[in-house]
Amino acid sequence: MRNSSIPGTRGRVRPLTLYGDPRLHAPCADVTDFGPELASLVEDLFATMYAARGVGLAANQVGESLRVFVYDCPDDDDVRHLGHLVNPRLVEADGLVLRGPEGCLSLPGLEAGTERHDRAVVEGRTVTGEPVTVSGTGFFARCLQHECDHLEGGVYVDRLDGWRRRKVLRRAAKAPWVHRG
Repeated sequence: MRNSSIPGTRGRVRPLTLYGDPRLHAPCADVTDFGPELASLVEDLFATMYAARGVGLAANQVGESLRVFVYDCPDDDDVRHLGHLVNPRLVEADGLVLRGPEGCLSLPGLEAGTERHDRAVVEGRTVTGEPVTVSGTGFFARCLQHECDHLEGGVYVDRLDGWRRRKVLRRAAKAPWVHRG
């Protein structure tokens, strides 16, 4: 069967952790075990991301406080970038700072103009522990920065100020999915 090479086909869709849940607002721990549980988590992340129609998903967005994220995201030239990073660290974010629409699967249905650099470089490991460097421009650079923020306990709303921030927070407070615990 060819579908075994498609990320997420062996994964299960997990419930998303929504804005307000404390797990989204705490830094994630480094992965130390590169065994089958990590491989299963990566498959689950892909399955969940695809089910939610996202372009990136961090482990804490499914309740796992580990430094892992997956992505299937185009850049501004419509080149597809597909992969995962374990223990990623944003090592460069430079170029122009652009304000562009940004949303998040943990804040469904909301978005705001968020400033990000248009180039990013992230170093990390693969699911088997091999070192990897991923670089991106445009929308893909935005995705890499967004997912790295998640692993540090941040969400895009934290990068907003003034009326943009107030507007998103007001809408989030009224949303039926908001975490009120």
